[in-house]
Amino acid sequence: MTLNEKTNTYTTNYNELSIQVSLSGLSFCVLDELSKTIYAYENHSFGEKVTPKALLRNTEALFTEKEILQQPFKKVHVIHRNNLSAWVPRPLFDEKKLSEYLKFNIRIFETDFVTYDDPDISGLINVYVPLVNINNFIFDRFGEFEYRHYSSILVETLIRHSPENGEPLMYVHKQDTHFEIVILKNRRLLLYNSFEYGNEIDFIYYILFTAEQSGLDPETFPLYLLGDITPEDTFFNMAHTYVRKVSCGQHHCPYKLDDGILPVKSHESPVLLNSF
Repeated sequence: MTLNEKTNTYTTNYNELSIQVSLSGLSFCVLDELSKTIYAYENHSFGEKVTPKALLRNTEALFTEKEILQQPFKKVHVIHRNNLSAWVPRPLFDEKKLSEYLKFNIRIFETDFVTYDDPDISGLINVYVPLVNINNFIFDRFGEFEYRHYSSILVETLIRHSPENGEPLMYVHKQDTHFEIVILKNRRLLLYNSFEYGNEIDFIYYILFTAEQSGLDPETFPLYLLGDITPEDTFFNMAHTYVRKVSCGQHHCPYKLDDGILPVKSHESPVLLNSF
């Protein structure tokens, strides 16, 4: 599936590319730095999870097929989307023990490369396993580039645009095979977790379970839905059946969106659009 394809004639010397990769799909957008305009945006879903080798083949094919990806870029950003991550309070963080923070939640191997992001939020470090084969491909093609875990961008964006004071807020970022729950209060991260789902029942179960464990009352806490969801679909309706204050959030993109890639919904792709 391809969404919102657009090719335009912007000054390539000032273009930046951001590509988000996962085992279930990939997406990219291109920013013209001079005009502060995102003029290309595409989302490609594989329909199911693939192996890292298959992801690399799909990524290579995309760069071969898409003329817009064959231009030089001033800067390239890669976003790794997976559930191989853990948030660590800065006082407890030791760069020499990265694997220790992950081994209780996920299965990792001695050969896995573990790294971390240090976003400017609440004194937390995000430790994760990137897709090394994708990093190698991007480096071979473009040279130096920047990469981060998608949850770093998501949490940082939500914190930056959340109120400084008030009640706890729950954000649910829905994607093709899984969704993330972020709970914030006073611009501090209280909870982050990722869940796989198969249907609307899974979706609402994990939301209500997380709310209960966090002491949130479905009658009172605000729930903001982001990503692959609309007010007309069954997932939104399911959430609204059990949580009183439900609405779509905002992607908070700081750049202009070119007319050719609209309509990008106001709550769609908060990670990709804030990755520059």
